[in-house]
Amino acid sequence: MTISRLALQIVVLSLLLLRLAQSLAVAPEVEEPNTTCIEAERQALLKIKENLHNTGDNDFLSSWEDEAEKRECCKWLGIRCASRSSGHVIMLDLSPSTFNISTVDAWWSPPITGKIHLSLFELRYLTYLDLSFINFTGSHIPSSIGTLSQLRYLNLSQTYLSGEIPSQLANLSSLQVLDLSTSTDGWQTAKGLDWVSYLSSLRVLDLSGTNLSSVSDWMEIVYQLPGLTNLHLAFCYLPEIVNHPSLTFVYSSTSLAVLDLSSNYLSTSIYSWLFNFNNSLVRLKLSENWLEGSIPEAFGGMTALKYLDLSFGISSGSIPEIFCKMTALTYLDLSSNVLNGSIPECFGNMTTLEHLSLGSNKLEGSIPNALGNNFGLSSLDLGYNFIEGSIPEAFGNMTSLSFLNLELNLLEGEIPESLWSICSLQAFCTRGNKLSGRLPNLSQLSSRCAHYALEYLDLRENRIAGSILDHSLVSSLKELRLSSNQLHGPVPDGIGELTQLETLDISVNSLEGVISEALFSKLSHLYHLDLSANLNIVLSIPSDWIPPFQLYILRLGNCNLGSQFPKWLQTQKYFLELDISNSGISDSIPNWFWNSFTYLHMMNLSNNQMTGTIHGTYPAVVSIDLSSNQFEGPVPLSIFIAIDSDLSNNKFSTLNSLCDADYGSLLSFLDISDNQLAGELPDCWSRFPELQLLVLTNNKLSGKIPSSIGSSPQLAMLYLGYNNFTGSLPLSLKNSTELMVLDVGRNKLMGSIPTWLGKSSPILTILSLRSNQFNGSIPSSLCRLVDLQLLDLSLNDISGSITNCMGNFTAMKRNVNTSTSSTSIIHPFNHSSVHAYKAHATLMWKGALSQYQNTLGLVKTIDLSSNKLTGEIPSEIIELNGLISLNLSRNNLSGQIPAGIGQLNSLDALDLSRNHLSGKIPSTLSKVDRLNTLDLSSNNLSGKIPTSTQLQSFDPATYSGNPELCGPPLPNKCPGDEPTTPTETKDAQSQEDEDSFMSRGFYISMALGFVVGFWGLWGPVLFIKSWRHAYFKFLNHAGDWIFVMVAVQKAKLLRVIKG
Repeated sequence: MTISRLALQIVVLSLLLLRLAQSLAVAPEVEEPNTTCIEAERQALLKIKENLHNTGDNDFLSSWEDEAEKRECCKWLGIRCASRSSGHVIMLDLSPSTFNISTVDAWWSPPITGKIHLSLFELRYLTYLDLSFINFTGSHIPSSIGTLSQLRYLNLSQTYLSGEIPSQLANLSSLQVLDLSTSTDGWQTAKGLDWVSYLSSLRVLDLSGTNLSSVSDWMEIVYQLPGLTNLHLAFCYLPEIVNHPSLTFVYSSTSLAVLDLSSNYLSTSIYSWLFNFNNSLVRLKLSENWLEGSIPEAFGGMTALKYLDLSFGISSGSIPEIFCKMTALTYLDLSSNVLNGSIPECFGNMTTLEHLSLGSNKLEGSIPNALGNNFGLSSLDLGYNFIEGSIPEAFGNMTSLSFLNLELNLLEGEIPESLWSICSLQAFCTRGNKLSGRLPNLSQLSSRCAHYALEYLDLRENRIAGSILDHSLVSSLKELRLSSNQLHGPVPDGIGELTQLETLDISVNSLEGVISEALFSKLSHLYHLDLSANLNIVLSIPSDWIPPFQLYILRLGNCNLGSQFPKWLQTQKYFLELDISNSGISDSIPNWFWNSFTYLHMMNLSNNQMTGTIHGTYPAVVSIDLSSNQFEGPVPLSIFIAIDSDLSNNKFSTLNSLCDADYGSLLSFLDISDNQLAGELPDCWSRFPELQLLVLTNNKLSGKIPSSIGSSPQLAMLYLGYNNFTGSLPLSLKNSTELMVLDVGRNKLMGSIPTWLGKSSPILTILSLRSNQFNGSIPSSLCRLVDLQLLDLSLNDISGSITNCMGNFTAMKRNVNTSTSSTSIIHPFNHSSVHAYKAHATLMWKGALSQYQNTLGLVKTIDLSSNKLTGEIPSEIIELNGLISLNLSRNNLSGQIPAGIGQLNSLDALDLSRNHLSGKIPSTLSKVDRLNTLDLSSNNLSGKIPTSTQLQSFDPATYSGNPELCGPPLPNKCPGDEPTTPTETKDAQSQEDEDSFMSRGFYISMALGFVVGFWGLWGPVLFIKSWRHAYFKFLNHAGDWIFVMVAVQKAKLLRVIKG
């Protein structure tokens, strides 16, 4: 159970209390003990029962029987009769509360299904009818409902009824409460609401979920029903309010107290109507509407308002301080808008406030200390903002606080001890901040409370350090999340004493030690266990262990589970997610595993050494990761049922089951690279219209690429490289207009490069056709690919000239930036950049094949090497100043290197070798200071190599095979750099002789000076004893003096520091 679910339950509880108040207000009189039911009505009830069915094992209507001892229908469950004088059935209540079922449980699983039988309308004296949460799917509200003219309470909410609401409801003139709300989108409609005006006694009207898109005068309901107190029109597709004649005057209702218009996407034009009810409204819900702009100050005029919900809108600007003057306000929800600025200081004066939600905005600054003055505040949500600073110590003053959410902000420092001392605090979340310190001594702090309420503790993704100690835990905990911190040490035995624990997440820390089954022996309520990414945790559990729990989520990735497959998993029947990746298992998977988990959504067994074949199906599976194991045999059908399947780096051999998949499959991600798939690829890809990623790299596939492979308009990445495909690229790929990556390198494809590539794939980012047999010229249509970052056409038979429109590759003009992200697509099930599939590519880089993924966005490259290209290097190529690698080697290019090549200032590798290039090396090349790899060999270049530290640092082989090239680092000198010729003048010769003589004299003098100086100083020391004693005595005194001076200065420095 999560914190968000707890908040939902608080809201549901308030709605239930409201519903209880409504029902009590119109509850029928209680029958006298000896009332006898009327036989005709008893028979009608039995017919009603015949058309109702229990969904579970419970027989909810077991008291409704025809046996002698059960014939008295006035005593049947859900039935109430009038006084002895009449005995008529006046109440029929089959709502969840009658059967002691919570509304939440009934929402997920209606206890009764069936249809409305016409015998219901024989109960003409009914004043109270509640059939809520019965599944009447396929039925509609019978028009005969209008015959129950004495009804005062009618509740058909959440009954899955469809069709138009009958106008015969107008006959129910005594009706006080009418609830037809539904959560089924658009099933129930109303073309008009004229019938409502006849219900003059109506106090509560709930049509939430009914399609009222054609009812333009819906706001007239309030004017037609002066006694209406509660109006609920949530999720009704209400038409926009325009300048309606009835809105030209001010209508101040004295009765309307509760108004719910949430989830209608109304604009700010609703305000002109709303503010007519300033004096009466107590509860107002406007969530999920398009109320853009600032929040109006006019809300301050609603003096009676206690509950205001403006969440999930698009309100902007700062939070108005007018709220601080609304003294009746107890509930304020402004979450999920685009509000900015800081939290008003005056919020600390709202002493009546019980619930404050400002989460999911753009609030900045720090949390006001004054907020701690709200002693009555029970729920505070400031999560998903940009709030800085620390958690105020004054929060400890909010002694009524039960729910506190500060997640995903910029908070730092330690969590105040005073906060942990709040006895009523039930749920506390600080996920995704920069909080530090250690876990508190909750055992000591909780001892001050008669009852310590903490159940949900979420400190994930902070900087909490130290160990998890037993005194950091309290027995009331149901949810403990401490993942992604800096915790270390062993997992404490005290966790095993948390008998109410439902969720334990201590993943991504540095915890260690051996965990045995004893830790879990008392955790019978546990359903979510995450120990993953603690590399030094070892689970030592006997093979015959039977856990006391049934897990929904198990994550043990990167833990050591031992070499054998954990057999205790067989006892778990309700897995939704299972992750035992990289856990050291080298066993074969037992047969029972493949048929045990009916509800499994996500399975990750990757990075082990598991063996065997895969069989069985998982009907609910969404994501399967079996990569980097030793699985073999055919790829099973269950892989194509999933949405995301990764089988890479195994030994799978065939794809025979591909064509057995249902048409319309939701498969989006499929990776079977690095396997042993052989033979032709099946032509069944039209069955997968949602396919976004297909990776079949490095297999043994042959034959033509099937035409159906381009059937999915969603296809974004296609990897077919390192196989033996023949033929040409299928024309069907024209349909894949979302294609970002096309890699078919290292095959035997032939024909010309399709011209449609540049037209039909406008967002193509990576195009690799390397090492095939493509011929013809480079089509100019490729220049339309403005997002292209990698173009590899190397090792083909492409001829003609290099197209001169390459300057259109806009993405290659952007300079390298370390923040540049790789091309990626988001997993369809995990809508998070963490779960994005990043593109990869194999490139010839610095003479070796390398694979890039995380840094691929930085590697902007063009490789046209090993073809038959002719003509000159187009000058437009120098416009690509974001280019990292350019390889045009092994062609027949001629002409000169473009003079402006130095503009490619991001270039790291340049290879123009083995062509017929001539002329000089442009001097601008010396300005490319990032150049690490250069090869200009085997051309016809001439002249002097430009002088620069960079160009002279390369190996001479870089420039070899250019006979007319000269200058360093080549050994051959350039003209003008040779020694002076013999035709020198005599003056020059005599000057050289003079210089030579001076040089010889200089060195002779220096040698004599050294000899005389050495023996003049050291001779007496070596041979005269008194000199030697005096010299060493001087050295001793000098050493002592230096030592004393250093000690004195050190003492002075220490006194300065301490002072």
